[in-house]
Amino acid sequence: MIRFSANLGFLWTELPLVQAISAAKANGFEAVEVHWPYDVPAEDLNGALAKADIPLLCLNTRPGNREAGEFGLAALPGREAEARAAIDEALDYARAVNARYVHVMAGLGEGLFAHNTFVANLDHALNRASDLGLTILIEPINHLDVPGYFLGSFVQAADIIVAFDSPNLKMMFDCYHAEKSGEDIQEILPELLHLIRHIQFASPEGRAAPKLDDPWFQGILETLETVGWGQPIGAEYKTNGATEETLGWMGCRTSVQDRS
Repeated sequence: MIRFSANLGFLWTELPLVQAISAAKANGFEAVEVHWPYDVPAEDLNGALAKADIPLLCLNTRPGNREAGEFGLAALPGREAEARAAIDEALDYARAVNARYVHVMAGLGEGLFAHNTFVANLDHALNRASDLGLTILIEPINHLDVPGYFLGSFVQAADIIVAFDSPNLKMMFDCYHAEKSGEDIQEILPELLHLIRHIQFASPEGRAAPKLDDPWFQGILETLETVGWGQPIGAEYKTNGATEETLGWMGCRTSVQDRS
């Protein structure tokens, strides 16, 4: 059966993070994930997770200066010290709250210098992650939403992962970004499955909640059922009101079972 993780960077944002965790659990999610939880002490977050009896899957490295347009630091030449400090912070926090994955945000950039910087920073991340029992994730992000993002191609991300050949480096596969990048998800997802550790989704129409009867969404669920995906997939969509009013798509659990 398909299981779901609530991305609390987008869902229940009107609540303090520790309360959003409880809301996710109460509404049927089996895991949560966050973007940048660092304003909440790790012991407080850990307590909320334990109280709700729900695991934290993933968190991101800090994005840098958002007001200046930054969206990650790891592929920025000359910013290695900041990037590695952000990586260390994320790994330490993830370890403290028993998270499984850390998404290292690449940032804006292109060319060989950006590539070499990203690879060097990933090497730093992997050296620490392997000792901590954590997995590093990298995520291709479409260039319509984030023009100039260094990791804008699924092939590019796959090539980096294959080159490292490390069990601690995997891909975060966001179906929304794949669709906006022009990928055929039902083709590329099985092809890259061996490199993928976490999957997310949102409707390609406005990055909103998917509709239960949307053929695009149903096709993703059927593909995941076919390949035997067993981990919770992340609901990372934007809401225009109460999160509870957007959860009709969770009825897909029943609809997928009915078709099998």
